[in-house]
Amino acid sequence: MSTLDSPSPGHGVAARGAAILCYHLRMSTTTPPHPAPPERASERPAQERKEPTYLFTEKYVSEKSEIARRFLDSRERLNANVDKANNFLVKRFYNIDHNAYLEGTLPAKTKELMGLVASACLRCEDCIFYHAIQAYRLGVTRAEQEESLNVALIVGGSILIPHLRRAYELFEEMYG
Repeated sequence: MSTLDSPSPGHGVAARGAAILCYHLRMSTTTPPHPAPPERASERPAQERKEPTYLFTEKYVSEKSEIARRFLDSRERLNANVDKANNFLVKRFYNIDHNAYLEGTLPAKTKELMGLVASACLRCEDCIFYHAIQAYRLGVTRAEQEESLNVALIVGGSILIPHLRRAYELFEEMYG
């Protein structure tokens, strides 16, 4: 009889079965002490969020890049139509979106690069342009944007290449 088959002194068949089950699942038969409960959100100090400091205005970017100008003009026109609908849920979503990109624990530059990667992986052309422009306005370098898109390419695969081409065209106009 193996050690697992023989019950320890004072343990019955149920303990022997648990030991065998735990052996096969590679689990301990002893209960570890419970860790301290995680810190609750209400106990954490509130993270200060503030508007990011932009180095460039949208007007400046529009004057520098025809692609950016067309995108920003179209976005403004289309957002006006959405605003006219006065949809409460859309307004709430826009508010959440706005607040997610404020300066916080993560700098706004980092958040915009994360947005750029996610947008590329989702193959959202408007989103790619938006985050690339916002990142540019915050002072993100071309090399930082290109490296971020390298991550997107690894995650999303070669289907992103047409979107990378258009992003690089935008970069050429903004950064030169």
